Amino acid sequence: MTENMTTTSVDAATGGPSAVLLLDRTRSVVDPQLRTTVASLPGSIRRIAAYHFGWEEADGSPAADGQGGKAIRPALVLAAARALGADPAPAVKAAAAVELAHNFTLLHDDIVDEDPTRRHRPTAWKVFGIPDALLAGDAMNALALRLLAEDPHPASVPAAARLAACVIELCAGQQADCAFEQRGPYEVSLDEVVAMATAKTGALLGCACALGALYAGADEEAVAALDAFGREAGLAFQLIDDLIGIWGDPGRTGKPAGADLVAHKKSLPVVAALASGTAAGEELAELYARPVLDADAVRAAADAVERAGGRDWAQGQAAERMARAVEQLSRAVPDLSAAGDLLALAEFVTRRTR
Repeated sequence: MTENMTTTSVDAATGGPSAVLLLDRTRSVVDPQLRTTVASLPGSIRRIAAYHFGWEEADGSPAADGQGGKAIRPALVLAAARALGADPAPAVKAAAAVELAHNFTLLHDDIVDEDPTRRHRPTAWKVFGIPDALLAGDAMNALALRLLAEDPHPASVPAAARLAACVIELCAGQQADCAFEQRGPYEVSLDEVVAMATAKTGALLGCACALGALYAGADEEAVAALDAFGREAGLAFQLIDDLIGIWGDPGRTGKPAGADLVAHKKSLPVVAALASGTAAGEELAELYARPVLDADAVRAAADAVERAGGRDWAQGQAAERMARAVEQLSRAVPDLSAAGDLLALAEFVTRRTR
């Protein structure tokens, strides 16, 4: 399989191909591998996976859109290989494996968070039930590792080991996120929530970049630098995601307004607000002490987060983490003009609104 390297759009911030074009191009080369791999699942599990990816309706008929997620993580795999001067085509299976692992986490997250919608339609567990959605997620995780295990590329073995370690870290981050919900408003420190977000989100973006480096034949130092780049970009991604979880437009996100506040999430801007020592932070703590937040309370909580400085802090931190990401990237790719794709993708995830 060869990747179409033709570009027709340029990102103003990076001078390279636009992130939207990169994501479209990634889907065009990774989706066929994904579909073929998912088709190998047993029928009932395959149907759930195909629904979750957005390829099919619940009854198995083709979906009108037929397009899954944004493909940010597989795009990072291919972009990392390109940044190191390698042909990204041999890394397509690794890119598909990362996307399978990511969607395994989404299936489980939707169950844990009791989210009723994803990508503007009911989540898999709402359609097929919790047990079947849970098992479909487990199967996708196994499928990701099998895809790497069966790949004859010399990087596949260390890539599989790295992805497995990443999934364990992801699970630890998700468990911490859930545990924080049971703790009082002042019982979660900012350092704890940053560590949780790095594990929950940064780890997989770092792993995606590291896999691209492995498939490019990079040395350990370059692999570590690209992993660090992805982790810092991933933390910036999570900071923006947490802002969207409070102030996102339901028409764009497909989720109710203030969903994270309703769930009493100890997200990054929330914990920053709680730790601010301000009157608004105290107001937020009082609201979070309530077992249930109605619509008025959710609006009051969002306002308190903003007045306590949580929104500004998160936006500032996202910019700082991206600066650190670029610093890490320069260790592996001193001439950053060769890493335009990676920079465009990083810019995209920190400027998105949904």
